[in-house]
Amino acid sequence: MTKKQELEKIRNKAIACEKCALCAGRKNVVFGDGNIDAEIIFVGEAPGKNEDEQGKPFVGSAGKILASLLEKINLKRENVYITNVVKCRPPLNRDPLFEEKDCCSDYLQKEIAVIKPRIIVLLGRHAMDYFLPGLKIFLDHGKLKRKDGQNYFPIYHPAATIYNRALKEVLEKDFRKIPKIIEKISKTEEANI
Repeated sequence: MTKKQELEKIRNKAIACEKCALCAGRKNVVFGDGNIDAEIIFVGEAPGKNEDEQGKPFVGSAGKILASLLEKINLKRENVYITNVVKCRPPLNRDPLFEEKDCCSDYLQKEIAVIKPRIIVLLGRHAMDYFLPGLKIFLDHGKLKRKDGQNYFPIYHPAATIYNRALKEVLEKDFRKIPKIIEKISKTEEANI
């Protein structure tokens, strides 16, 4: 089975999912999108209104910010894979509940297992807390973390800059580290071959 076929199988299971109450209010399941051979996966917390309507992650205001940040490091959206911890929109864009994250966990873990990224960029505290519980985004953003053989890079969620303009410069600075981190990971992997 090809990667594309594997992801399609996972996507179809997510589309039919009724594990939690979020299924009742969704227009679309918002599954991951992008390059299935990407070195980088970006993981947000949950879809918003635009994402729910279009069925694609990061297509609203936060998505425009993310696209702009990618351009600044010479990456395009189609070069990376973008997904969320939760695949359905929580009502009124509230924070996803633990139970909702838990219900979607299998889909996210399988996406990651198929793509096998070199690094997972965690967009905001919910994504960070899912993978690296106990850390604080204001202390740990912009610092490469390694857990169970996987590289993680927590940063602020792009939407945070909409509500707090002071975070824009911080987010841009963290984003500029990504190419250097990828290069460092590549050299380390080559040295271990």
